[in-house]
Amino acid sequence: MKIQLTAFFIMATIALCAQETTDKTTEKWSAGRPDGHAPIAVMGDHMHGKGEWMFSYRYMAMNMEDLKQGADDASYADAFANYMVTPTKMPMNMHMLGAMYAPSDKLTVMAMVNYMGMTMDHITRMGGVFTTEVSGFGDVQLSGLYRFFNSNKQTMHGQLSISIPTGSVTKKDVIPASAPNEVVLPYPMQFGSGTFDVTMATTYRCQGTLFSYGAQLKGLVRLGKNERDYSYGNRLSVTNWVAVKATPWLSFSTRLEGLLVGEISGQDANLNPNMVITADTNNSGGTYLNSGLGFNVYAPNGALKNLRFGFEFGYPLYQNLKGIQLKSKETVTLGLQYSL
Repeated sequence: MKIQLTAFFIMATIALCAQETTDKTTEKWSAGRPDGHAPIAVMGDHMHGKGEWMFSYRYMAMNMEDLKQGADDASYADAFANYMVTPTKMPMNMHMLGAMYAPSDKLTVMAMVNYMGMTMDHITRMGGVFTTEVSGFGDVQLSGLYRFFNSNKQTMHGQLSISIPTGSVTKKDVIPASAPNEVVLPYPMQFGSGTFDVTMATTYRCQGTLFSYGAQLKGLVRLGKNERDYSYGNRLSVTNWVAVKATPWLSFSTRLEGLLVGEISGQDANLNPNMVITADTNNSGGTYLNSGLGFNVYAPNGALKNLRFGFEFGYPLYQNLKGIQLKSKETVTLGLQYSL
């Protein structure tokens, strides 16, 4: 938690210093261009003017497949040395609905809810295969965004969010060893954290005639343990992106993200950590370097004015995982945003 607070303090200090050097001009960041918003996979990247609303829908498809131990690829035989079962593949689909409203030029509030579907394929030490599948709503996030400055084609704001534990941490399904009864599934197959979580972020953006740049520092802190006596690890990420405005309605972007994920603390007593790698909390957390390529389409006028469509394809460049875990693969995010 000290790392997140220190990073947030540093970025906030930069914001105040930058305000003093840029408030001599009133030329503001323009949202009325395709790169006026960040790549669609970046959350909480922008704010709105007083009285403005924005509604959004995002769809994300993520795939995890094969195994990794530390920074090296691992085989199923590596997993079977200590466990009876290992997952082989885990696709996830997520639908996200969001709403933003600005009661003033300095403050924007935001709410987001999501619905997820996940499947996980497994193989046993004896060669058997089976699949578990779940779907449901995740945690609800409420946020406040405060603008530090917006001048000289530069803008910076801070974000404080609270995640309400509406998502389940007790999802069940039938596995061969429990048939016909359902059992609680391991940690990656649950939809919520089960805890109230706080997110702090700072986002900086600057804009030229054809190019724009953005950076976001974000930390997430878990508050206590959930009803199953565990908590997911804290997270710290730094995201940078560059976008080029190809036309008044189209921009292309590239993005790089560094992500640190802490280990799960505690343990669900209903899970046997010796059975499957996903039930062992030692196999959680890691360091990631992720990339993204995408585009934004924006309607500056006409019947579809202020409607945006965004697309991004993400892929990990590096991952160093604690223990043995499924390896992250491609992520596709697309979405619609409408402002009024």
